Amino acid sequence: MSGVGAWVRYGDPLGREEVDFAARHYRVAILQPWETQAAERLKQERPDMTVLAYRCLSSARDFEPPQRCASGLTFDELRQRDWLARRRDGSLVEWSSYPGHFQARVWDPGYRVRWVEQVCEDIADTAFDGVMSDNDVFEDYYDLDLPLEGVEDAASLRRVLDGFVEQVGWGLAGVGKILVPNIAEARREPGRWEYHASWGGGFDECWLGWGEATLFDEPTSLAQVHELDGPGLSVVRTPDGGGGGSPHPLYGLAAFWVFGAGEGAYTATGHDDYSRTPWFPALDADLGAPLEAPHRQAGVWVREFEGGTAAVVLDPDRGGELDLAPGMVCPGPQGRPDGELLPRRVALAPHHGLLALRP
Repeated sequence: MSGVGAWVRYGDPLGREEVDFAARHYRVAILQPWETQAAERLKQERPDMTVLAYRCLSSARDFEPPQRCASGLTFDELRQRDWLARRRDGSLVEWSSYPGHFQARVWDPGYRVRWVEQVCEDIADTAFDGVMSDNDVFEDYYDLDLPLEGVEDAASLRRVLDGFVEQVGWGLAGVGKILVPNIAEARREPGRWEYHASWGGGFDECWLGWGEATLFDEPTSLAQVHELDGPGLSVVRTPDGGGGGSPHPLYGLAAFWVFGAGEGAYTATGHDDYSRTPWFPALDADLGAPLEAPHRQAGVWVREFEGGTAAVVLDPDRGGELDLAPGMVCPGPQGRPDGELLPRRVALAPHHGLLALRP
């Protein structure tokens, strides 16, 4: 059994049982680049799974040994080549929320060429399908306190990253791999998602909200749903706090089906909650092919499929009601259509979703 889940797993070291579980339950995996044996096992057991290696576009970490480098290049190399960003007083720029992460001079052409060269060399002979490049930023999220030496503002940094993503995409294509950037705030710039996803796909780490307590309103959420249309592989994450009792995972999954028809991959995790295998039965549910386009009725976005109905309320202030066909059920323990019987009329609260399956 495998569903639409994405396994974002670049935290603590992997366990063998996690890899076995992932092979049964996920469509996409994002691992640290040194987890080459786990990538090989996943591809052997699930050739259809897309397995990506994490690499950071924009930082170097002073605590990383060369053989376990999640950045493209090591801190020591950047220091030797003067590719660490500096403030105008000459000091290095450490990210405020991630100690030991230092801003790289991504605006230096030499850095970009060398980054692509090293990352392509690292991945070429592995089982990884490609790279998930993190920190394709839109704003100053890490208190860089712009301007810095060589870059004036966040808009200038964005334009540099536009070109850098293209360089990385072409480089990886040359060794038969794909690029899936973590594209920040694509909803704010028309065409940003489509351009940055052109080399294999895109990842939105803040889909439908910033955090468990900060989900987006309906217009903002609707501005993101085009990301599910590609190009390439679309991977989206809804924040849920990681506690297991939140309605947010099902909310995001329902929206994923309503607007994306189950294409791509979906996950829900807490902030930086990338050291486990988050899963719930509905992730394995298969609604089949869509029978209609998404439409809004009585406050609920609805879409009918061959195997059931997906429904979601994007409004943070007002819920809605939905009439179901008789006999519809919740996804069972393995995502199969053998769960609890649903009533004919269902009330959905704000920021809640539903998958109803035909038994």
